[in-house]
Amino acid sequence: MKTITTLITVLALTAMISISAQAATLRCTVEKVEGDIVTMNCGDKAETLSAGVKVKVKVKKVKAAAAIEGC
Repeated sequence: MKTITTLITVLALTAMISISAQAATLRCTVEKVEGDIVTMNCGDKAETLSAGVKVKVKVKKVKAAAAIEGC
């Protein structure tokens, strides 16, 4: 009985943590870059951020235009 209760508790805790991590995700576009300062537009969701808050930025990987063909 303890094992089942522990398993259910761990699964519920994991689900809550993953939901809260997704709620903090924003999609923004880069407006301009000047030296080491980047200005981003996050639309209506920008209100959730404040000055001085650290953020993590993932860069979209660009695929190669065409594969190199041999002769």
